[in-house]
Amino acid sequence: MKLLNVDVAVIGGGTAGLGAYRAAKLSTPSVVMIEGGPFGTTCARVGCMPSKLLIAAAEAVHQIERAPGFGIHPAGKTTVNGREVMDRVKRERDRFVGFVLEGVDSIPAADKIQGYARFIDDNTLQVDEHTRIVAQRIVIATGSRPSWPAPWNDLGDRLIVNDDVFNWDDLPQSVAVFGPGVIGLELGQALHRLGVATKVFGVGGAVGPLTDSVVREYAAKTLGEEFYLDPDVKVDIMQREGDKVFIRYQDLHGQTQEMMVDYVLAATGRSPNVDKLGLENTTLVLDAKGVPQADRLTMQTSVPHIFIAGDASNQLPLLHEASDQARIAGHNAGSFPEVTPGLRRSAISVVFSDPQIAMVGSTFRELNQKFSACGCFEVGAVSFENQGRSRVMLRNKGILHVYGEQGTGRFLGAEMMGPDVEHIAHLLAWAHQQQMTIDQMLDMPFYHPVIEEGLRTALRDLQAKLKLGESEAERCQRCPGE
Repeated sequence: MKLLNVDVAVIGGGTAGLGAYRAAKLSTPSVVMIEGGPFGTTCARVGCMPSKLLIAAAEAVHQIERAPGFGIHPAGKTTVNGREVMDRVKRERDRFVGFVLEGVDSIPAADKIQGYARFIDDNTLQVDEHTRIVAQRIVIATGSRPSWPAPWNDLGDRLIVNDDVFNWDDLPQSVAVFGPGVIGLELGQALHRLGVATKVFGVGGAVGPLTDSVVREYAAKTLGEEFYLDPDVKVDIMQREGDKVFIRYQDLHGQTQEMMVDYVLAATGRSPNVDKLGLENTTLVLDAKGVPQADRLTMQTSVPHIFIAGDASNQLPLLHEASDQARIAGHNAGSFPEVTPGLRRSAISVVFSDPQIAMVGSTFRELNQKFSACGCFEVGAVSFENQGRSRVMLRNKGILHVYGEQGTGRFLGAEMMGPDVEHIAHLLAWAHQQQMTIDQMLDMPFYHPVIEEGLRTALRDLQAKLKLGESEAERCQRCPGE
């Protein structure tokens, strides 16, 4: 067996692992990266990039279908060639993966260890049966994996996850998507627009990451007008029959319905890949889900020389978050025992549905819990249904809620659905990170005619509702919800 002594060992070779490796390397040359599967990022292989390729194809079809609304009538019936669609998705996906792998190839071979690592103790890792590593510092960057209810395993290869979609050679005839979160909404709508008979089901009423009930209900209604969406379905039976899946469920009107589908797509969440790391052999303090607890500013766990980053940390499973956490964890592992807080940017997330869904800063649920006893925040709103530029483009669907703090007038967060709100979300995330007030945001330039004028309307609505001044700020500082 090979024995290694290193300063830093990084477990995982994805987005977080690669970022942590590179950050640690700036402080010490003695760094290794351990990966049991293929090196590279989930985003490029099976996540954000291939999904956007599928969405882009779906949007092309949708543009043709809504052209008559402008008085333009394409000749003939639009045909979706599933093989050509998936060929482009895979070709471009492989191109993105290739760029990532070029970076991996530049890493010295001696620093890359292939195999699955397990903790022997707080400083020792066993990699398969071939290598034992004693590391002065360790970064856990093992990512996450899709999860679903255990009984669904009986569906065999008729049960798929998003990873499987991007390996299709052709589009199927029918799919039932379970989980109207980010992945479920994006893939469900895209498959529907590409001609796949698609129904999207959820449990508990969630739609994307939205927590504001007004925005969530609007999103459910709007998306449900295009494809079947039940955020809180009751399924009586789901079982495999031959090469199909039979599902009996109660529809939105309480009527019993039956369907046969080619696949069930499980988009029911992801689980951090920490359950097979041998954490029981360490002195790490774990949370209720078995994930090491960590300081969000330093990514340091309860064991001072062990850090965690990316999806494995069970914080925000987004690529930009994984990159930030990796940089912080890698830097601190490399420079340990000196540990410094890193920059954690304002929260921002986007669902690339149509209309898009986005969240910035504190969520409505977080603010409601924090200020429930004193009502120290207010909501500004705008509808995109009559907003000028939205109507020009025949994309006038959406609603935006912005949240502001009483007393100070500080911008706290936003939840929204609307046309290309990825751009509004970025503007709001910058304002949130700069801790701007609503007045300061309204002092910024707004062009005409643009979608962002809707944001100005929402901010003006919020500004009119806020009670500003020192006395109000002092009252909110004494709020028992703080």
